[in-house]
Amino acid sequence: MKRLFDLAAAVLLLILLLPVMAVTAILVHRELGAPLLFRQIRPGRNGECFELYKFRTMTDETDAFGKLLPDTLRLRPTGQMIRKYSLDELPQLINVIKGDLSLVGPRPLLTEYLPLYNTRQMKRHEVRPGITGWAQVNGRNTLPWPEKFEMDVWYIENHTFRLDVKILYMTVRKVLQSEGISQEGESTVQAFTGNKGKMDEIYVISGKMESDPEMKRNSIGK
Repeated sequence: MKRLFDLAAAVLLLILLLPVMAVTAILVHRELGAPLLFRQIRPGRNGECFELYKFRTMTDETDAFGKLLPDTLRLRPTGQMIRKYSLDELPQLINVIKGDLSLVGPRPLLTEYLPLYNTRQMKRHEVRPGITGWAQVNGRNTLPWPEKFEMDVWYIENHTFRLDVKILYMTVRKVLQSEGISQEGESTVQAFTGNKGKMDEIYVISGKMESDPEMKRNSIGK
């Protein structure tokens, strides 16, 4: 049922949003040129890799040694605007139609993070990753990594169709309000470098349960 809903909704959204995607493509081409899309290999369900699509928001400028400049220096005003309203994510509807992504699920992160997850965090790869997810509507890039991963696992353990609908509704609201786009001083978020210890997970579980009644209610007895 989830896959059928994803497919039907993605096709409908792709048709409805084609004008928005066309305008975004024109803006990207005018400021950054070709190619219009940023493509990157990301791990999906069961860790199987796929090619993720996004509109480009940064230049390919390098320093004197041929190394890419920091993201904050390559992100142009048009790219900032595109990210502000999450327009760069729209091509991922194609990934949903292909079956790489779901509309709702843990966000697909970088392949180099795979060996850094602990056993619980690896559970986030038991389902298809999503364009949006529980972590995205509860802080997005402002969240510490352990808390973000715990929210991903909580979603997997408590998934329902009603929860998916709630997350989609919250996503629209968050996008319009431009919340959680980046950490302070970063173009998006600092890289994940591994787990510091068990205390991070204890803080995340207890702190999030106390602040979120739905998580606390669904965790009783587990």
